[in-house]
Amino acid sequence: MRHLRTVTVIALAVGTLGLAGCSSSSSSPATTATTAAPSAPNAASSVAITPVQDPSPAGTLTTKPTVTVPPGTPPTGLESTDLVVGTGPAVTTSDTVSVQYVGVAWSTGKQFDASWDRGSQPISFPLNGVIPGWTAGMVGMKVGGRRELVIPPNLAYGATPQPGSGIAANETLIFIIDLVSIG
Repeated sequence: MRHLRTVTVIALAVGTLGLAGCSSSSSSPATTATTAAPSAPNAASSVAITPVQDPSPAGTLTTKPTVTVPPGTPPTGLESTDLVVGTGPAVTTSDTVSVQYVGVAWSTGKQFDASWDRGSQPISFPLNGVIPGWTAGMVGMKVGGRRELVIPPNLAYGATPQPGSGIAANETLIFIIDLVSIG
């Protein structure tokens, strides 16, 4: 059974994941939830306190992770949870990142994309060139870490389905991301 934790929210500016077509106790992963204003996806986020459900299992950094969709309704704000806290430098919105990731649709629980399935090489891209939920959710993540992002539709693709990808209109997306390097 998944448990709920309340965490303090950090406001972040959001920037556009073209990849698919705070803290809590020491025994739990560090979690930050961010609620962005739905009417202005490229504006600064508002600050609120959001209940955060327990994340997917941490897994091992060198292997493809398992994504768990929690029961119930998806969150309305961005949830960012460190499953493994990295020890390297932290990401900023202007960085180019190299990552391995898995993406799952909340409504179906099905994977729609995974860099792990395309070989062992991480994928690199400028963080300010992806969907706003990735940009906002990765800021502060440290190299060598694994983070789970739960991204509501207003910070992903909104009402626009992504044909052939498994991402429906108004879909909440769950990603587990390993940050391999910055730069």
